[in-house]
Amino acid sequence: MESEIKKNLETSLLSSADVAHNPKGKVTNHSDHEDSPKVHCGPEEIRCILEVIASSGKFWHDWEMLKNFISFQMKQVLAQYPEAVLASGIELQQISGETYPELVKRLDEALLGFTEGPPFTLQRICEILLNPKSTYRSLSKLALALEKNLLVTSTLSRCTDPYPAPQAEGSAEQSEATHYGAVNKNDNEDEEMVDAEADEDIESKGLDGKEEKEADVSTADMARNSVSNPASQAP
Repeated sequence: MESEIKKNLETSLLSSADVAHNPKGKVTNHSDHEDSPKVHCGPEEIRCILEVIASSGKFWHDWEMLKNFISFQMKQVLAQYPEAVLASGIELQQISGETYPELVKRLDEALLGFTEGPPFTLQRICEILLNPKSTYRSLSKLALALEKNLLVTSTLSRCTDPYPAPQAEGSAEQSEATHYGAVNKNDNEDEEMVDAEADEDIESKGLDGKEEKEADVSTADMARNSVSNPASQAP
């Protein structure tokens, strides 16, 4: 019993020390196995990991570690929205009935509740967290999208294939642009359909008007011909 208390105390002290020595927001993962190395990742490293998952749909890292990284990224993204800083989310509370801290806690608990592995919607979650404002203009809509992808039960298995090699900077930017273009294509499908229908209506009205105008001109020509050639109308 005493040894267990001592172990918990040492773990608590270690966690506090890590927070004090990580002013730049680095995330530290503590494994339950003493022989396993501790992983320190900053925001850029975490983003690179999520980009690989978003583009491949697979994950290679230990889920307990990856879960902490996703939790960190999610909190960073949520905090970027204006509703998060306006009087601690009073505006959000008026819309959704919960404060900003309550929202963050609820989403984080939903994520951390996956113990066996990540939700099968992991790829979509990473896509959302990497480029949220391109699709979700408000915090409430972003939260709804995250919640929808966290309210699942099926999980993914860890990939055993070799980890993808880092891409050159130019090709990586092109690949990312192509990937997010495909993602945003689905999100903007309805909007594009509405625009297309509007264009069709305008084009249709234009054609109808043109046909009516041509018919009027043809009728006028026939009338002029009748006046200029009265003999042709005689019996």
